[in-house]
Amino acid sequence: MGAVLVGCGGSPGERHTAAAPPAAPAPSPPAPTPATKPPVLAPGPAGLTPVFKRGPQHTEKVVALSFDADMTADEGPRAAAGEHFDNPELIALLRRLKVPATVFMTGRWAEQYPAQARSIGTDPLFEIGNHSYSHYAFTSPCYGLPTAEKGELRGEVERAAGAIRATGARNVVPYFRFPGGCYDDASLRALAPEKVTAVQWDVVSGDAFATDADAVAEQVLEGVRPGSLVVMHCTRSAAPVTAEAVGRVVPELRKRGYRFVKVSQLMAG
Repeated sequence: MGAVLVGCGGSPGERHTAAAPPAAPAPSPPAPTPATKPPVLAPGPAGLTPVFKRGPQHTEKVVALSFDADMTADEGPRAAAGEHFDNPELIALLRRLKVPATVFMTGRWAEQYPAQARSIGTDPLFEIGNHSYSHYAFTSPCYGLPTAEKGELRGEVERAAGAIRATGARNVVPYFRFPGGCYDDASLRALAPEKVTAVQWDVVSGDAFATDADAVAEQVLEGVRPGSLVVMHCTRSAAPVTAEAVGRVVPELRKRGYRFVKVSQLMAG
């Protein structure tokens, strides 16, 4: 859309039969364009936080890959003992393949891996969304996750935002992903003052706790349609085959004519 508008911005000057006017001075260089703010959805009914699940079904084949960087507030000792909640191999692969992506990061993950969070959040290939501080569920039941108290929901978002900013990450978007993808109207109401858009998905990769990269890749390839939003994970201990699956998904989708975009670009579409 932006390319169309730029292309239609002017037309050739008319030719005159009268004497040619004095030569016009060379045009000044265009003023710098301010950075575009990431798009957000309008509030839902009764002012509830809006929820985005997929892009419009464009004729153009675009797809967004999103990765949840999960870590609960009480998993620090496990990380100290050597458990890996990060996945630098995956991030390196996305860079090699030049695949833009959105990482939904918990505050606890950002605190555990500040250098990685800063690297992701300063690379224009990526953007960071908020995934709560502790990865506690915002409603119950939710896949066995501990449940945050209702009075703590906004604090979970604010504390995560502070932890991510403290790393020096700059490419932070006003999007929130519910831990486990679990939410209800009370959750949406509690988050409304934060003015974020909740981001879900329409394609589940099945990479959480999976050990078969081929099965994960096949599930993604079967589910993707133009405008799809895929959920995956950036956590080696809980999703050990994600990088391998991505290495198979990306070339196949490109062969099928798909272009990869970030969630903000998908939403803008």
